[in-house]
Amino acid sequence: MKSIRKSSKLANVLYDIRGPIMDRAKQLEDEGHKLIKLNIGNLAVFGFDAPEEVQQDMIRNLPNSAGYSDSKGIFGARKAVMHYTQVQGIQGVTLEDIYLGNGASELIAMATNALLDDGDELLLPAPDYPLWTAVASLSGGRPVHYLCDEARGWLPNLDDIRARITPRTKGIVVINPNNPTGVVYSDEVLREIVAIAREHGLVILADEVYDKVLYDGVRHTALGSLSTDVLTLTFNSLSKSYRACGYRAGWMVVSGDKAGATDYIEGLNMLSNMKLCANVPGQWAIQTALGGYQSIKDLVGEGGRLRCQRDLAYELITAIPGVTCVKPEAALYMFPRLDPEVYPIKDDRQFFLQMLEATRVMLVQGTGFNWPKPDHFRIVFLPHEPDLREAIGRIARFLADYRARHHK
Repeated sequence: MKSIRKSSKLANVLYDIRGPIMDRAKQLEDEGHKLIKLNIGNLAVFGFDAPEEVQQDMIRNLPNSAGYSDSKGIFGARKAVMHYTQVQGIQGVTLEDIYLGNGASELIAMATNALLDDGDELLLPAPDYPLWTAVASLSGGRPVHYLCDEARGWLPNLDDIRARITPRTKGIVVINPNNPTGVVYSDEVLREIVAIAREHGLVILADEVYDKVLYDGVRHTALGSLSTDVLTLTFNSLSKSYRACGYRAGWMVVSGDKAGATDYIEGLNMLSNMKLCANVPGQWAIQTALGGYQSIKDLVGEGGRLRCQRDLAYELITAIPGVTCVKPEAALYMFPRLDPEVYPIKDDRQFFLQMLEATRVMLVQGTGFNWPKPDHFRIVFLPHEPDLREAIGRIARFLADYRARHHK
């Protein structure tokens, strides 16, 4: 019988947040083992509930949700997003510039498919959120990674960005606040990126899903607010700030030089029509979420659960010999470094698979975020304090054993 093979378009696609380590974890769970999962920012499973008023508004509107909505989304939700862009200082956004999707992920894929021809290049940060690299490849494009500099707090290396631009470069992706590093970019760096995009005629794709998950009084600037002449697509959702990952409610905002992008916008509209519409019940949650009490501030402020867990995870992980980390200013993650002199690792996927087997703690290796060296990993600090202490304690014991066996 002829074997059926996967498409060659998948050859360069990697999504290790749900990859081989996750597959082995499922096997272990099926065998009855209890795992501590520090691999994915799925807030609900750690007791972070969506705001009650958001839940209730969605429930009340279920009778109105059986039919398709407008392909771009329901009026009230798009109006709320438009008002939000005004608060952020993004100029010139109308209802027609707003697209709702099944989370930001669907819209990221849509925008990339509409932008890239075969062989076109998309600049992406390293480390990145791996969905971006995957959709660039699936779109027929070539993901090109620019380095973020850990020694400078994981800020993008602007010279490296400039050096990687070619005649085939179509756009630049900026993930701010950043996943996986938890860093927030300064206005100075953002303005430099806008200037680079302006000089080379690039589209900016700004992933700002964590724009309200901010610690220590850090301020976030919407990239779309820094220019009116550079085409900018901004992506956001209810998943993280409103603890509503499963609602699959996200949005994309088009701003900047829309007059020079009429053909591209026509492509976006075509793809939007093809998907018919986003999940309608989730759309009803957007207006209430954006206009209601912002309970995320209670979680990230002094004494808030997320802030306390960030501080605890940072303290515990950096107490391990040979492990350093830039303290995250935002988001739900940190991206520690394993000193190669202390931890000589050749295959970091295999290393963290071994850690899973030994500790029953799930992590994602740094190369899963397109970091070029096997010396980092991402840790999620969502579990309650006792579980977080237990998980990092197990990691510390595993690393101590590894040091004893491998450190020269």
